[in-house]
Amino acid sequence: MTGTGETAAVVEAAWGRVRQNLRLSAGQRLFDRWLKPMVLLPNSDADMVRLGLPSAFMTNWVKSHYADRLLFEFRACLPEIRTVTVETASTLEPARVLTGESIAAAAPVPGATLLADSPTAAAPAAVPSVPAQPIGAPERSQFDPRFTFDRFVAHDSNRVARNAAQLLAEPGVPRFSPLYLHSGTGQGKTHLMHAIGHAFLAANPQATAIYMPAERFMFEFVSAVRARDTHSFKARLRAVDLLMIDDLQFVAGKDATQEECFHTVNAFMDAGKRLVIACDRSPHLLDGVESRLVSRLGAGLVADIKAPALELRHEILSRRLAENTAVPVPADVMDLLASRIHGSVRELEGAFNRVVAYAQLIGQPVTMDFAIQTLGEMLQGPKKRITIDDIQRAVSSHFELKQLDLISARRAVAIARPRQIAMYLAKRLTTRSLPEIGRKFGNRDHSTVIHAVKRIESLRGLDGEIDGAVRQLMRQLEGA
Repeated sequence: MTGTGETAAVVEAAWGRVRQNLRLSAGQRLFDRWLKPMVLLPNSDADMVRLGLPSAFMTNWVKSHYADRLLFEFRACLPEIRTVTVETASTLEPARVLTGESIAAAAPVPGATLLADSPTAAAPAAVPSVPAQPIGAPERSQFDPRFTFDRFVAHDSNRVARNAAQLLAEPGVPRFSPLYLHSGTGQGKTHLMHAIGHAFLAANPQATAIYMPAERFMFEFVSAVRARDTHSFKARLRAVDLLMIDDLQFVAGKDATQEECFHTVNAFMDAGKRLVIACDRSPHLLDGVESRLVSRLGAGLVADIKAPALELRHEILSRRLAENTAVPVPADVMDLLASRIHGSVRELEGAFNRVVAYAQLIGQPVTMDFAIQTLGEMLQGPKKRITIDDIQRAVSSHFELKQLDLISARRAVAIARPRQIAMYLAKRLTTRSLPEIGRKFGNRDHSTVIHAVKRIESLRGLDGEIDGAVRQLMRQLEGA
C-alpha cells in the first residue's frame, strides 16, 4: 500500500473499529458524553493519527484519561502507528473533518475482532455524574455478537477456563462463584465473558446481566459518590443476576474503589449469584489490592489461560479463514502467521485481519511476499541474534553468580533455579535444540531441559519475582 488515498482508507477503517471498541469498553453513557464527538482529522496516516474534539475542555479530559488507550487500540489494528494526537478541532472547516459515524457505518473488515481488554484510564478529577441505568435493565446490547462460545477455539491452554465459563452460564444454581479468569492480554478473557453473557441470557430470557471494565466500575462509583447517590449505584449492580468485571488490576491502589468492590463481591457470594472477574494475573499476585479482597476472589474457581500453542494458533487461523469468504489466504501464509506471531490470540487475529483488509483495499491477491510486506515489524524476531552464552552471562549477572555455576553439578536452589531460568530462556530465545541446550549446561540430558522449561512456565504464573526476573532478562537480551 503506497498511495495516500489507500493509506487514508486503511486508517479510516481502523478508526471505525476503534470507535466500536471504545463504545464497548467505556459503556454507552461515558462514550456518548466524551468519546462519540471525537473525529478523525485530515492528514492522519499510517504513522500518526490526529483526532479532534469540539472543545478544549473535552480535549484535555480525553488526553488525560484515554491517550494511552487510543494508542493501544490503533496499534492493535495498525502496529506501525507511533503517535495518536488529540486536538481541539472546532476551528477546522467542517468539510475537511472525517466523522467517525460515517466511518463506523462503512462495511467492516471480514473477521475483524473487537478488543475490550486493558483500559488504562483513571477517574477524572471533575466530571458530571453519569446517570445510572434503571435497576433490572438487561443490558443485552453490551455483549459483542462475535464473542460467543461457538467462536472460541478450545485447546489445552484454555480448556479449563472455557469449560468453567460454560458451566457458569448454565441455568440453575451456579456450581461456583466467583469465576476468576486470568491471563496475559489478548488471550481470550473478554471473549469468554461476553460468551457467558450471551449464553446466560439466552437460557434465562428474563434474567439481567452487566459487563463492565474495572475502569467503568471506578468511574461510575466516583461519580455516584460526588453526586451523593451511592445507593443507586449499589442497588443497580446488586440487583442483576450476573455481574462481570474486567481488568480488575486497574483498581490497584484505589482504596475507595476496592472497598466498594469488596462489598459487591461479598453481596454476590452471599446471595449465591453469578460473578465473573477477569485480570491479567492470579489473585495472590495482585499488588496494591487489599488482602481481604484477594481472599474473596480466590474463594471461587480460579482458571488461567496460557499463551496459545502452535497447534491452537493454526486452528484459530483455520476458523477465521473459514469465516472469510472474500479473500483466499494460501497455506504458506497461514503457516507464516502461526509460526511467527505467538504473543496473543488478538495479535494473531489482528495480523490475519490486516492481511485480508489490505488485500481487499488495494485489490491484490494474498501471497507470501504480500504478507511479509504488509505485516513488516510484526514478523520480525529479536533485534539481535541471541546465543546461549549471552543468556548465561545475563542470568549469572542478574542473580550474582559465576557463569561456571550454571554449568556445574551443584543443586542448591540458589543455583538450580537460575540455571532453570537460563535453560528456559535458551529454549524461548534461540533456535538451539534441546540436546544442544543440555550440552551447553554441563552436558545435561534433554529431559532435564524439558523439566526446566515446564517448571519455569509453571512458576511464572505463581511467583511474581520469578516472572519479573524472566521479563527483565528477556527485555535485556532482546535489546528492547
